[in-house]
Amino acid sequence: MDDMTDGAIVCEGLVRIFTAQGVEVQALQGLDLRMAAGDMVALVGASGSGKSTLLGILAGLDQPTAGAARVAGHDLVTMKGTERLAYRRSSVGFVWQQSARNLLPYLTARENIAMVHDVAGVVPRPERAAVGDELLDLLDAADVAGKRPAQMSGGQRQRVAIAVALANRPRVLLADEPTGELDEQTSAEVLAAMETVNRERGVTTLIVTHDAGVTEHVERTVRIRDGRTSTETLRSDATDHEGRAVRTAREYALLDRAGRMQLPADFVAALDLRERVQLSLEPDHVRVAPAQSAARHGDPAEDA
Repeated sequence: MDDMTDGAIVCEGLVRIFTAQGVEVQALQGLDLRMAAGDMVALVGASGSGKSTLLGILAGLDQPTAGAARVAGHDLVTMKGTERLAYRRSSVGFVWQQSARNLLPYLTARENIAMVHDVAGVVPRPERAAVGDELLDLLDAADVAGKRPAQMSGGQRQRVAIAVALANRPRVLLADEPTGELDEQTSAEVLAAMETVNRERGVTTLIVTHDAGVTEHVERTVRIRDGRTSTETLRSDATDHEGRAVRTAREYALLDRAGRMQLPADFVAALDLRERVQLSLEPDHVRVAPAQSAARHGDPAEDA
């Protein structure tokens, strides 16, 4: 099975335009994103940057205006009604920030999972009870299997919500601010549960968040700005010269197929970059300087 049918996410030049009262708003402006099957990635960005729009498209709840988007073998641009329904039922799971949107309040944890099984009919009936119990156990929520959401803590509700999202064995899990209503310790517990699912089940996991603490639980953080992915931060574990385990992080700007990139906002502000910048090709890097600074120092211009 290739990676496209096994949970990969590929977005290329994704555009989403909304029109209200004759005014067009570009929520996504040529966004690129690639995730291999089994990746766990955090997506961060300011309000209005396009995060929620992207998540809605990946969840099959919205359609892009232009560009390409493929998830687990499904073309989200050309996908029609019947395939879209099957996609939402069996290929992708979703966890909302608000626990009230994830769980039916009058059903127990076990019954919430069973409801998903009954409605979607993806998991064979003889396997459903075992699937539900295995998920609750995996997510350290077996002790609340017989409880309703009002009888659970916030962390327990979110762990059960993840179990519900995974009930139909999706290859992709999308989470919208899953720790937004939780304190720091409980957030860490929920994220640890998501790490377990990602590791044990190989579920491709994309977490949209404002919580800086989430990024410490993933090896890759993608930042979105003005409807485009702008930078990536990659984290890795290493050992220092004294034998101590250390976690390192390095941020990279993203270059699209047209050779465009976004400079980090703090870089732009620090150098007071405006309108034009001077580029010069060095032996092993490209130098970017304010146009006025380059003019003062007599730097030669490079042809584009």
